[in-house]
Amino acid sequence: MIPRSRATGRAFAYQVFYRLPVSVRRRLVRLATPKYIVGAVTLVRDTEADGPGRLLLLRQPPGHSWTLPAGLLQRGEEPVVGAARELFEESGIRLSPDQLRPAAPNAVVHAKGWVDVVFEAEVPASTTTLAVDGAEVFEAAWHPLDDLPRLSRATANLLGRYGIGPRAGKASPGPTA
Repeated sequence: MIPRSRATGRAFAYQVFYRLPVSVRRRLVRLATPKYIVGAVTLVRDTEADGPGRLLLLRQPPGHSWTLPAGLLQRGEEPVVGAARELFEESGIRLSPDQLRPAAPNAVVHAKGWVDVVFEAEVPASTTTLAVDGAEVFEAAWHPLDDLPRLSRATANLLGRYGIGPRAGKASPGPTA
């Protein structure tokens, strides 16, 4: 229970805050709240794969490890739209946003100030043409879930949250949404 004097002081502070112009309130809230970078990630599985399945991975600069199709959202962009856009830009796979479904958990909040909104999709690898630009992405390829290549640390940690790869069951249970 909050002491009466503290509760009264808090109520007064709210009264003052809500008397301020909206533009001033917004600026104050922006100054006082944490800032996050928001990205969209897509886990794309091969519908034709046997056994544990295959996952689409990308080799990006500097080229030492593999990552997932992902990127930052544009201002005001819906996460599912950003995920579909990034998937096409990085791999050549064009899916409409309604072909992507939210992963569970749908959002992973990282300690370093960014949030990944994660989606899943399935496509048949044999009829899906992969196209990379050679600058942002060196290579796109399907990899068996039980024999993944060297993953970036961020990718290994993210996949671990979904029970995939070397960090499955080991990923820190940090905040998710």
